Amino acid sequence: MTKTTQARLSQIALTGRVLGTLLSLSPDGAEDRPLFAAMAAPGWIDEWPYGEHGELQTIAALVAAGLAQGVGESPAEAYQRLFIGPYALPAPPWGSVYLDKENVLFGESTLNLRRWLRENGITMQQSGNEPEDHIGMLLLLSAWLAEQRQDESLDILLAQHLFPWCFRFLELLEIHAGHSLYLGVAKLARLTLDAWKTSCTAEPPTPDLYF
Repeated sequence: MTKTTQARLSQIALTGRVLGTLLSLSPDGAEDRPLFAAMAAPGWIDEWPYGEHGELQTIAALVAAGLAQGVGESPAEAYQRLFIGPYALPAPPWGSVYLDKENVLFGESTLNLRRWLRENGITMQQSGNEPEDHIGMLLLLSAWLAEQRQDESLDILLAQHLFPWCFRFLELLEIHAGHSLYLGVAKLARLTLDAWKTSCTAEPPTPDLYF
């Protein structure tokens, strides 16, 4: 394995772990609180391997402002509105909502992902009955594959099961975030996944999107 490949995998492991956690867990949960506390200070941008410094400064300011917000919707309330409900979600975090004509959970694309995981002996740590194609879970799985130095499996996961729909999700999240924290997270995820896509050796399909 070349040094370039090792560096790429280390970068994906770091950024996938952070973004996957930010998009999987509520800011008021004990498991996520240390990460959000670290993101409240701008020093993290010095460790982020993607993006221009000025762009990262803008994102860091959005994230910090959202975490410091003392009036209006709290970060935890924003997470509930965007990713849990009870009302219609403006940016559903599951792949099959975008890839299935009926916009359903556990659609054909989810079953394809499940089949791929089974064939490769990969077991995902799921919360309750969460579909495997949740954006946060796929980012965390990408980080794990990078940590395990499974670069070929990582590129297949990204090309076949994440890139076909994740940029539409991030577009909708930016438009409808309604909270500076998640606007910043969406922008950070977009520039990061753009970089991942540039370095991916597998060619992603371009399916029709239905959401």
